[in-house]
Amino acid sequence: MGIICYNLILMSDPLETAELLAFAKTVDSKSLSRAAAELGVPRATVSRRLARLEERLDARLLKRTTRSLVLTDAGEALYRHARIVLDAVAQAESSVRRNDKTVRGDLRVSVMPMMNDSFDEMVSTFAAKYPELRLQIHVASQLVDLKRDAYDVAIRASNELEPGLVVRVLARDPVIVVASPAYLATHGTPRTRRDLARHRCIMGLAQGDLPATQWPTSDGGKIHVDGSFFSNDIVLRCHAALRGLGLALMPLMLVRSFVESGALVQVLAGTMQSEGRMAIVYPEREFVPPQVRAFVDAVLAWAPKALGKGMPTADECDRRGPARRPRRG
Repeated sequence: MGIICYNLILMSDPLETAELLAFAKTVDSKSLSRAAAELGVPRATVSRRLARLEERLDARLLKRTTRSLVLTDAGEALYRHARIVLDAVAQAESSVRRNDKTVRGDLRVSVMPMMNDSFDEMVSTFAAKYPELRLQIHVASQLVDLKRDAYDVAIRASNELEPGLVVRVLARDPVIVVASPAYLATHGTPRTRRDLARHRCIMGLAQGDLPATQWPTSDGGKIHVDGSFFSNDIVLRCHAALRGLGLALMPLMLVRSFVESGALVQVLAGTMQSEGRMAIVYPEREFVPPQVRAFVDAVLAWAPKALGKGMPTADECDRRGPARRPRRG
């Protein structure tokens, strides 16, 4: 990291923004072709800009193979600084255009895979309203780092948020333990927290990759739980509970229709119940880009009515199919 910073200071001519942008886009998209498509230039142009950047810095930034692009240590250091520079350029542009009511440019949004059909309709309406906007919606269960991964805004169902974010709460909802009647008929109904030790539990992944080992309790504590089925896809975990694979900790808005129909049964009520929240978050900035402000306003207008109806039903989840599953890599 020190070498990169030293080279940047000693350089007689500053790095070109186009070179930094080509580098950052390549890192974000993990593909020269995708980076070229997003920038609207030929793939060869992106490749030349990267080569010129490496030559100017006298450092290899990316290890290229036929299947992947991997950042070197020097590349990791430059990427962090490049994002700061590019964000500053974007903010400078926004400060000039902040009185321009036209929403344009790029908007990268991260959302959870459990959004309902009304969200899709809201996004489509938003995109149609702003034809000069290049909108990217990325569906993933794992939490993204908005600054590092170059996202402008995210919709999350998590109480764990990193500092430096503006948080607008969209909904608050109980998180409850549920199981199918068939599972309870075979394995019995847990009556106390200690009973969880002899049950099969459907668990998420902590920090995106590690199997979760704890569930929150109603008194604000946590209890160790042995899982038998793990996934970072909350909709898949809901399906697993419906199919009798075990107990699952679920937000009520996702399973409300199943509990009401009897397809799922709440257990350990009042003992293993906590509050979750859904929020829209975006980085703190002196000037919020018009496209971010417009999208946040659209989501805040959509949320009160839409989230009150709950999340997808079983039929809706099945219609969505694999397309709603987050892909790794």
